[in-house]
Amino acid sequence: MFLRSAWYVAAWSSEIAAAPLARTLLGERLAFFRGESGGVAAVEDRCCHRGLPLSLGRVRGDSIVCGYHGVSYDAQGRCDGIPGQHHVPPAMRVRSYPVVEQDELVWVWMGDVGAADRDSIPAFPFHTDPQRWPHRTQWQRLRCDYRLVIDNLLDLTHLAFVHRKTIGGDPDAHTQAKFSVLATPRGVKFVRWLLNSVPPPTYVDAVHFPGRVDRWMEFEFVAPGVVNQFTGALNVGEGAYELGKREGGFALRIFHGVTPESADSCHYFWSGCHGYRQDEPRVTDEIFAALEATFAEDAQVLEAQHASLRARPTPLFSTTHDRARVIAERALTKLVEEEAKQVSHS
Repeated sequence: MFLRSAWYVAAWSSEIAAAPLARTLLGERLAFFRGESGGVAAVEDRCCHRGLPLSLGRVRGDSIVCGYHGVSYDAQGRCDGIPGQHHVPPAMRVRSYPVVEQDELVWVWMGDVGAADRDSIPAFPFHTDPQRWPHRTQWQRLRCDYRLVIDNLLDLTHLAFVHRKTIGGDPDAHTQAKFSVLATPRGVKFVRWLLNSVPPPTYVDAVHFPGRVDRWMEFEFVAPGVVNQFTGALNVGEGAYELGKREGGFALRIFHGVTPESADSCHYFWSGCHGYRQDEPRVTDEIFAALEATFAEDAQVLEAQHASLRARPTPLFSTTHDRARVIAERALTKLVEEEAKQVSHS
């Protein structure tokens, strides 16, 4: 069901501090901890002595200590200490997972350790440029299949209906938008243009547009669970089409990281980085609040959709606006099938 030979977002770096963090990913229970040296590690959340979750223990040095009998494990999952016993059996260990911290995110590799390539982690450098792109971050647990979240991000015609009070704008502009779609080796890129359209309330509050605007929406999906977004607007005729000159209007970069917890739930990591009025902290708070309200609307729809499909999983129809979603689905399916073949031949 899940692609395992891939990097998934496991947490925001800020989530992993002094105490271990328990998180279930792809049906597996993991314990994340930050050692004294500052690095983050991930191990199976189960002590191999008597089975207590290691996340209920504590961090000591660069090891995690079980809260039941004090057995400790290093970042590689090897038992490195048993109270009252000098000899540690070599086989006494728990599974460890490759972990990388990048762009304020903690990434974990859930498949074959030998295949983990950190260079394949999708980059989002805007998290490390707070002067030009101030931002806030969030984590949500959604009661739905993680693929529904990806679908939701790749068909933006829903904005005019689900988010009409915030970022939606003119319904006709969305349904008649010009768009281009490009398949990539691990997903899809697409751009939508809403030219000469009425700006939504969130845009007007942020930049005070006096009239109609030219809007752009650029998205890239990287399988299995990342969507990078760049949306914005300029006054009509001020160069929205000119990729290197999009300054002076509304500009928002959003990171979306979606990681399955189970077949019926997922973790949703997102951030909002704004490229206007960067020296006003109040603006950062306001756009974050607007995004929270927007994604709360999405959550309500997605969880209801999941329940409906669980009750009646009959085939669904696609429309013209599903083109990016269909390409993304095919890319993910292909990767899962290729992985299954490799496992069966090994």
